Amino acid sequence: MDTVYNWDKLCKIGGITAFIVVLIIPIQVIIFTIYPPPASTKGFIVLFHENWLIGLLSLDFLYYINNTLLILVYLGLFASLRKTDFTNMLIAVIIGLVGIASYFASTVGFEMMSLSKQYYLTTSVEIKQQLLAAGHGLLAKYKGTAFDVYYVLNAVTILLISKVMFKSQSFSKTTATWGLVSGILMIIPSTAGIIGLTFSLLSLIPWIVFSILAGKKLLLIAQSKEGI
Repeated sequence: MDTVYNWDKLCKIGGITAFIVVLIIPIQVIIFTIYPPPASTKGFIVLFHENWLIGLLSLDFLYYINNTLLILVYLGLFASLRKTDFTNMLIAVIIGLVGIASYFASTVGFEMMSLSKQYYLTTSVEIKQQLLAAGHGLLAKYKGTAFDVYYVLNAVTILLISKVMFKSQSFSKTTATWGLVSGILMIIPSTAGIIGLTFSLLSLIPWIVFSILAGKKLLLIAQSKEGI
């Protein structure tokens, strides 16, 4: 029955998107360095009014793309590792998809842009205060429960995938180890104060290495149809 599916194509797509995901990370870091996100709700409202694109980027617009592509990476890894451990890979992908869905539930970029437009269209002080209050709520949601659920579930996904990789004949133990380290560092959400932020930044290094190694292997598997 496996022969009716284009597993090699899914591996190829997963490999390509893994490299794109890696490229997005330094771009986002550069943007945050050049344009640090505002520290207040009013700051975001002003930023969106002055430059809506930087406003969206400051509220993780690139990660909308990143996490959409991550779905394809997970599917590519499932295609390549399904024969090694179908059950754990299926669980990993489902958990990862639920996590990504939770992330999109936490995003507020376009809501904040709309709120900023309303703020500058009205002359009523009372309405402006109401819009500021709404903005406070949006920013609380932005790094709230949904975001933490996304973060932890994707850490679990990476840990499960790494576990399967250790048993795989296709992926190296080195790739699995980088994934394991990344997953461990991601267990603590970036919202958990200084510790969370530190772990989040540290997790980027093993995640980048893991994505490059996994992406390269996915492309080789697709080309050679190894294990497909």
